[in-house]
Amino acid sequence: MIDIVSGVLDVASATPSRTALIAPGGAPVSYGTLRERVLTIAHALASGAQGEEGFGALFAVRPGPDAVAMALGAVAAGGTLVLADPGLAPEVFAGRMALTRPRWVLSESLLYLLSGPLKGPARRRGLVLPNLRDPFPHARHLYTGRWLPGVPAGALRLEGLPAVQAVPLVHDHPAVVAFTSGTTEQPKGVVHTRRSLSEGLRLFTEAVSLGPEDIVHTDQFILGLPALIAGATWSMRGRGDYAQELAAREATHAFSVPVKLHELLSRTPSLPDTLRCLLLGAAPAPPAVLRKAMAAAPSAQVLSVYAMTEALPIAIATAEDKLAVTEGDLLGAPLPGVGVRVAGDGELFVSGPHLAHGYLGHDPLTELPTGDLVRLDDQGRLVLLGRKKDMILRDGVNIYPGLYEPAIAALPGVSEAAIVGLADQETGDEEVVLALTTTAGYDERALRGALPGLVDAAALPDRIVTLPELPRKGRSDKLDRAAIRTRVAR
Repeated sequence: MIDIVSGVLDVASATPSRTALIAPGGAPVSYGTLRERVLTIAHALASGAQGEEGFGALFAVRPGPDAVAMALGAVAAGGTLVLADPGLAPEVFAGRMALTRPRWVLSESLLYLLSGPLKGPARRRGLVLPNLRDPFPHARHLYTGRWLPGVPAGALRLEGLPAVQAVPLVHDHPAVVAFTSGTTEQPKGVVHTRRSLSEGLRLFTEAVSLGPEDIVHTDQFILGLPALIAGATWSMRGRGDYAQELAAREATHAFSVPVKLHELLSRTPSLPDTLRCLLLGAAPAPPAVLRKAMAAAPSAQVLSVYAMTEALPIAIATAEDKLAVTEGDLLGAPLPGVGVRVAGDGELFVSGPHLAHGYLGHDPLTELPTGDLVRLDDQGRLVLLGRKKDMILRDGVNIYPGLYEPAIAALPGVSEAAIVGLADQETGDEEVVLALTTTAGYDERALRGALPGLVDAAALPDRIVTLPELPRKGRSDKLDRAAIRTRVAR
C-alpha cells in the first residue's frame, strides 16, 4: 500500500537532488530538503508530545513548501491535523476547538499578526481569522517565517529547529480532521486515517498517469502528494496569471475548479502545449466549461473528478464522455475498489478502503450516504441527477444554509432569513442570495456589518433581497426554497 508519508520519504531518499516542489513564488525545493524538513518537524512535534499517544495539531498555513513539510511532519509523528478554515465565525471555531482539543498549533508568523495585533484592520478589509494564539489551553506553537508581533512566547520557529535525519514513524492513525458543516453545538468533522488517505492517493495514481518527468500544477494536497510519491514535481499556484504560470513552469498536469477555469479561459482562450492532463473538480463541470477546456488544451486529456470530503475520489470521467451524455451529468465508472449502492430513492451510497473512518464523536462509517441522486447507465457508470438536500455550491465550497439562517434571523430588524443558490447555467457555479423579511428598525448596512461574525467567509451572500414574506409549502409549513429562488431571480 502507498503511504502518504513513507511514500514521499522513500522517493526523497532515492532522488534527493531532484526538484520536489516549486513554491508559489517560483523557488524550487529539492526532495532532499523536503525530507530533512519533514523529519525535523516530526522530531520536534514528537518530542513535544512527551510520550502522549496521538495529538491534535491545528493547521493554519497557506499553501507552500512549509505547509507540505509541516503537514507531513505532523502526520509522521502520529499527529492529527485539524484544518483551520479562514473566515470561520468565532462561535463555530470555538466549538471545533472544544471538540478536537489541539495540543499544537502549526501556523505562520503573518497569520499570528493578522489574527492578533492587526485583527481590527484585517477585519475591516474582510479578512476574518480564528484565534491562533490561544485556541485551546496549554497548546504549543510551531511557526514558519520571521518573528512578528503576535507570535506567542515560547513558540518554536521552523527555521530554527535542529536538523535530524531519522525519526521513528507512526503508522496508521487518525491523520486529518476536515470539517464540512455543523453548528457551534454540533460540529461535523470528517476523520481520515493515514490508511484511508493513502488508499485515496492510490486511486488517483492508478487513474492519472504520473512519472518523474511530470510537473503537476495544483494547490490541492490530494493531487500534489501523488505527484511527490511518483517522483514528479509539485508546482504550487502563485498569485500571477494562471496560464502564464502553467507556461513558465512547463506544467504537464493541472487542476482547477470549473468556475475558475471558465473565468481564466474567458481572458486567455488557450493553454500551454506542455499540458497533457487537465483535471476539474470540487464542483460540477458544465458542458460550456468542458468545451472551452478541450478547445484551450487540444493535446490534453480533460478529466472531471467526482469526490467528497469523506471519500477521495469516487469516479473520474473524460470530457468527451461527459458531453456525450445528455440526460444527467456523467460522473464516470466507480474507480477500482470503490463500492457503490443506489438506494430506492436514487441516493448514492459509497464504500471502500478510501472511506473516512467517520465523524468525530460518531460510530465508524461503513457506507457513506452522499446526498446525490444518481442512476447507473448500461455501462455501469454513475450519472448524477441532482442533489438530495439544499446545499449550495460556490467556488468549490459547500454552503449549508441551515447553519447560518437562525443567527441571521435573530438580528435586529430581521424577521425571517433564507439562503438560496441561483445556478449559473454557463459556469455551473451558484450565486448566493440572502432573502429576508424585515420589521421596524431594519438597517441593511448594520446587517452587512454583522454578517462576518455570524457567517463563514466562504458563505457570505452575493446579494441581499427583502421580500414581503417567505413562501412556504406543505402541512409542516416548511420554506419553499424553489419558490424563493424564483422570487429573488434577476
